[in-house]
Amino acid sequence: MKNVVILGSTGSIGANAVKAVKNLGRGWRTLGLSVNSDLKALEAQIRAVKPAFVSVFDYDAWKEFRARVPRGVRLLPPGIEGLAGMASLKQADIVLSAVTGAVGFAPLLAAIRASKHIALANKEPMVMAGELLMKEAERWEAKIIPVDSEPSAIFQCLASVEPGRYGAEVARVFLTASGGPFYARKGSLAGVTPAQAMKHPRWDMGPKISVDSSTLMNKGLEAIEIKNLFSLPVSKIEVVIHPQSVVHSGVEFRDGSVLAQLSRPDMKLPIQYALTWPERAPSLAEPLDLFKLARLDFARPDFRRFPCLELAFEAARRGGVCPAALNAANEVAVERFLAGKLRFTDIPAVVEKVLAACGSASGARLTLAGAVEADGWARQKALDVTLTKRLI
Repeated sequence: MKNVVILGSTGSIGANAVKAVKNLGRGWRTLGLSVNSDLKALEAQIRAVKPAFVSVFDYDAWKEFRARVPRGVRLLPPGIEGLAGMASLKQADIVLSAVTGAVGFAPLLAAIRASKHIALANKEPMVMAGELLMKEAERWEAKIIPVDSEPSAIFQCLASVEPGRYGAEVARVFLTASGGPFYARKGSLAGVTPAQAMKHPRWDMGPKISVDSSTLMNKGLEAIEIKNLFSLPVSKIEVVIHPQSVVHSGVEFRDGSVLAQLSRPDMKLPIQYALTWPERAPSLAEPLDLFKLARLDFARPDFRRFPCLELAFEAARRGGVCPAALNAANEVAVERFLAGKLRFTDIPAVVEKVLAACGSASGARLTLAGAVEADGWARQKALDVTLTKRLI
């Protein structure tokens, strides 16, 4: 029996993960579910898969749910304590983390130190301190398998290479991006609304990641994640605009060969592969029909029009606390944009100001505690910056 814990079970990735575990059938069980505050969706999932453990992050929602916890279900404490407790359950074999943002740092570290098989859809901790987290994973014999389609594609392309040989064997990584809803749009982006930014042309995602995709920050964060997952210099990572989202990414090896992973733009496939790795199983994803593909287009990204991408690469090159500060500043700016307090084009401006304030700390030796401290500092700095920005 494979016991799976799903952190963030009511989001897009988490909901598909629940379906994937059910699809795998006999021998697979959803042991635990964790949500932020969506009790209605949680209760539907409890009826469907009958988990033994549940956690609710939001304290008010947790108090409400505590009064009606179903028989046979153990409710863990609210907040980070519950998330970390769920991630390190002794009975769990696999932990799928689909929470959003830096809040996933503590539960990821808990899962690593509990030596779990981790299916990781929460890229922000890997941006904050991925190199250190990978060393922790090696120390505790935990496995981290990426869930997002592009890191998953690269992971699959590197399957025949020993992890210690990635740097020597890889010439370039082609990190594909759909371009989001505005890549082909003409004119100023200053008037973009949250509703427009969340209308992604290919993927059904939550508000934060949808906005990140529209600014191309999501691709910058993925570049840092890939750098840390595979111990590659960021200079070897090349972002490629590919609007059809069929080529999920590729790897060029030192002999000039290029391997790429192709499939329909459907997260069911990489989610299930992260669960079943190193094995494969029939999935709910519809197969790719090559004969129906009219064309596959590729283009270089426009770094000037989408400055978040360049800011992410700058943070990766500077190192130290800069990636953690970049991530925190972006989370605050996106939250303020979604609340109608910032213009779309203010998002990179806020991030740039916070990065500029990192100063000499960029070259300092990073620690896990230092990454968390930098996250807190950058959030406050970003909030201070946003209060001086012009409102919509």
